[in-house]
Amino acid sequence: MDSNNIEEIVKKILQDMQGGKASSSPAAPKACAGIPQKARVAMLVEKGRFELQEYAIPELGDEDILVKVEGCGVCGTDAHEFKNDPFNYIPVVLGHEGTGEIVKMGKNVLKDSAGKALHVGDKVVTCMIFSDDPEITMFDLNKQNVGAADVYGLIPDKVSDNKFCGWFADYIVIKKGSTVFNVSDLDLDSRVLIEPCAVLVHAVERAKTTGILRFNSRVVVQGCGPIGLICIAVLRTMGIENICAVDGNEKRLEFAKRMGAGYTVDFRNYKGAEALGEAVNSVFGGHYADFAFQCTGNPIAHANIYKMIRKGGGLCELGFFINGGDATINPHFDLCSKEITLVGSWVYTLRDYATTFDFLKRAQAIGLPMKDLITHRFPLEEINEALKTNLSMQGLKIAVINK
Repeated sequence: MDSNNIEEIVKKILQDMQGGKASSSPAAPKACAGIPQKARVAMLVEKGRFELQEYAIPELGDEDILVKVEGCGVCGTDAHEFKNDPFNYIPVVLGHEGTGEIVKMGKNVLKDSAGKALHVGDKVVTCMIFSDDPEITMFDLNKQNVGAADVYGLIPDKVSDNKFCGWFADYIVIKKGSTVFNVSDLDLDSRVLIEPCAVLVHAVERAKTTGILRFNSRVVVQGCGPIGLICIAVLRTMGIENICAVDGNEKRLEFAKRMGAGYTVDFRNYKGAEALGEAVNSVFGGHYADFAFQCTGNPIAHANIYKMIRKGGGLCELGFFINGGDATINPHFDLCSKEITLVGSWVYTLRDYATTFDFLKRAQAIGLPMKDLITHRFPLEEINEALKTNLSMQGLKIAVINK
């Protein structure tokens, strides 16, 4: 009997022992058919200009995931980077409000960050990359927010060996040490809205720590862009009905009513912070707000909002995702003598991200028009136009939707 015969006999014995399986090592999950060798990313190459560039899709590690991008929202952070590069990221592949379908996985990928099974074909979103900080876990509440970790879509090309690291692309490679969530039970529009909604879930959770925000609170929300409108929706899903929206855009104030605001105040009709505060007092029947959310990045708006809040009330400031400048207040009259409780909010934690999935389902169940927030959709080929549309403040939420 030669060595070839011996080898065949051993293979046959092993196959019989494993119920017909010839290999003792786990096989990698099957990939979707039709994955190209190369794909495009939208590289921001200079201020005000993306360029579509094509690269080879890299080989996946055993714990990596390849996702075919379906869509990604345009964030104000993207717009600021597109216009001015305040973070000195150029060149960079932006897009952090993205979602897509798993088309290939490393053999060790079994579950998402919440313990839910993952398979090829599942729809996913990412949150943060925390491989460099093992203390960040799903069970942190306000211990650690995403601002201390890397995020896909905000990784400069000069520090990344992975070109597919932003959602403004055909594909994205989710590397080992990243958070990923299976959101196959949500439609595409809802998935595109997850990231901005998580910002407001976090802000409301921060507000609740004051002990002032309650079921029957009178609440004012200043700024009715996507962030302020989502804030109203989150409050409404909590059962809070006494909400006043403040803005200077008639269409946005009308949308605020659709989201659940019972009252609106157009700041263009009032001269000065005191008059604006009295307008809020009037719509609440002679009462100032118990709690306020400041959702603009305007320092004057921040200074004004103190005039709308009652003594002993609370304020959550969440509008300044970048440095918008200094705000001037009178610490005695605006803060100390009124004993205002002030909390700041910036992005979200992992737990807030997971909570957001349930918020979106609840908002849909009570009839809030969340999907109508997405007013403009552009293909990847028109990403420059998408960012310019955002900067011109046309519509509400702008999204890049892949064909």
